[in-house]
Amino acid sequence: MTAEFDEDRFNMAIRKFLKHVGVTSQREIENLVRSGAVKGGALKLRMTLSAEGTPLKHVVEETVTL
Repeated sequence: MTAEFDEDRFNMAIRKFLKHVGVTSQREIENLVRSGAVKGGALKLRMTLSAEGTPLKHVVEETVTL
């Protein structure tokens, strides 16, 4: 990181991004379930975070009971 790195501004930008991801992802999952496309009583979810031009690959998996 450079000397001009503003940690507070960076943290706020990351939080804004994650909030956007969370809100839009929840909306998509709810729409999927409401459409009747999900069969069975559980939905296995996977979220992969990557950053272009970096080796970042963070995967979170969880099974959600309907």
